[in-house]
Amino acid sequence: MRLVQTVSMAIFLLSASQLNAAELITKQSPHSVSVTIDRLQAAVKGAGAKIFARVDHAAGASSVGMELRPTQLLIFGNPKLGTPALQAGQTSGLDLPLRVVAYKDANGQVFLAYHSPSELSVDHGIPADAKVLKKMTGALNKLTNKAVAQ
Repeated sequence: MRLVQTVSMAIFLLSASQLNAAELITKQSPHSVSVTIDRLQAAVKGAGAKIFARVDHAAGASSVGMELRPTQLLIFGNPKLGTPALQAGQTSGLDLPLRVVAYKDANGQVFLAYHSPSELSVDHGIPADAKVLKKMTGALNKLTNKAVAQ
């Protein structure tokens, strides 16, 4: 019986870790972190969305005498797109506006990462087939592709 419980727990944990891995979308960038975020910011502005903040986590670490590889976060959104999501599930305000992080890994490679908008369905009860989630997914894909393009 104990073996069955152990195996069941292992399967559950493996499944949960695979689900968590699917939630994060990562794209490799040929540019530096700063240039990648500059390009994303330009794409966001070009699409008519609003930049709410740009956070330099490495600068924050440096300000307290700690080291961190280059890591920057861009927070942005479009009220015409975000408001319907908030209307469908107000707790989605915890995850909106959208956030994309660019970081340099231990091997010196730069990546962009963001949570899939489909997680708004899982976490906030927005219908999985909601048009707003499809629009957000398409917009994030287009914007991040522009940021990492050659």
